[in-house]
Amino acid sequence: MKKSITTRLCLTIATLALGVSALAQEAVIRKNLAQHFPELKAIDQVSKAPVNGLYEVRVNGSEIYYTDADASHLIVGNIYDTQKQINLTEQRVNKLSAIKFNNLPFKDAFTIVRGNGERKLAVFEDPNCGYCKRFEHDLQGVNNVTVYMFLFPILGPDSVEKSKAVWCAKDKGQTWQDWMLHEQALPSASPMCDTAALKRNVELGRNFRITGTPTLFFIDGSRVPGAIDAAQIEKHLTDSAS
Repeated sequence: MKKSITTRLCLTIATLALGVSALAQEAVIRKNLAQHFPELKAIDQVSKAPVNGLYEVRVNGSEIYYTDADASHLIVGNIYDTQKQINLTEQRVNKLSAIKFNNLPFKDAFTIVRGNGERKLAVFEDPNCGYCKRFEHDLQGVNNVTVYMFLFPILGPDSVEKSKAVWCAKDKGQTWQDWMLHEQALPSASPMCDTAALKRNVELGRNFRITGTPTLFFIDGSRVPGAIDAAQIEKHLTDSAS
């Protein structure tokens, strides 16, 4: 019994010592980075990287850098697992930037339903975004999906006006597709139409650190920045549902 208690006590002391050591290491890295790289944004977290001898430095929520034990070097780039052929940095960023899909403010979006609509996808798009228009063409090849479209006018005043025209249209989904796919003239938005949702979407995008359009969110909370083709959309829809 005494031996068991002594063993547990030793393990507890060792665990505490490791914790203190990790905190001390983090303090060194924070101090040296602040001295050597004052332009680096406020550090959110310092933790061990998936490569021995390196530490992950996380800033601005989901931006990842790497450094050594005394922060004498700063590495900007991706770490790959060559055996598993996995981009570990991208995997980590995706985890950090994931959201709770069902917590999205769907009242500020309109839906486009194809087939049975059983699969779900949320997209943030600007009506003047060329990549968004290309994405919309590819999206036509995806069936059995409900698309929650969040208008995200960030490319200037004209984007705001076009977004207002879509949001205030009787059939938002059809008006949106007519413009994005065929560039049909948009109707004039009624001055009585409540377009506060557009401002809320832009603010939401800032909170989610959306920096470009299109940005896609899948049911598991994962995000994909940028236009992807129908095959890639299908893959993400399948992966997110599994």
